Amino acid sequence: MSLRKTALALAACLGLAACGAESVWAPDEAVQRAAYVPEGPSTVTLLTAINNRSGSGGHSALLIDGQQRLLFDPAGTWRHPTVPERNDVLFGMQPQLFEFYMDYHARETYHMVVQEVEVTPEVAARISQAVQSYGAVPSAQCALSISRILSETPGFQNVSPGWFPKNVMDDFETIPGVRTTRVYDDDSDDNLELLQAQGRAQLYLPEEFGGGATE
Repeated sequence: MSLRKTALALAACLGLAACGAESVWAPDEAVQRAAYVPEGPSTVTLLTAINNRSGSGGHSALLIDGQQRLLFDPAGTWRHPTVPERNDVLFGMQPQLFEFYMDYHARETYHMVVQEVEVTPEVAARISQAVQSYGAVPSAQCALSISRILSETPGFQNVSPGWFPKNVMDDFETIPGVRTTRVYDDDSDDNLELLQAQGRAQLYLPEEFGGGATE
């Protein structure tokens, strides 16, 4: 890769995912309490933030719906007080929290491309294990970490390891059965203000979480 391409790749991920590879390890009790089991078949969903002005990719994340829902958000910056994290793997992403995550990324300057594909429970379990074993991801390696994992997974071998979120998105689009949607929002780019508002919001949880609202 040329120096110019390397610089562009680093800038792409740093635009939305500027954080280091500091290890984070939530305790077992928090992870077990937060676990969310989605309904329906096992799926893997690639999430890509696309710059509305340049069309370049800004960040990649991977949602796995298997035995439980995991969101692999490598070098990501979204946090919520009810969501335990272990080295870029977020647990307990029930629907309202996932909406918070999407709202944080879709804004004036970026929209989100959502690419979902149904997989076997075995494949979902394999990817779930892979993201939990990967370790904390350094800045600018969001797409690289996800593409490395997918390239070694049956059914995803046409996803080439690489640094560019948009290239990973384009490779993922060639997987048979992919369903693609785009999420737009006109919120301002003040992510800190949005995070603070989300942290203060009441969560309306399904019955399996006790129902009602929680602070």
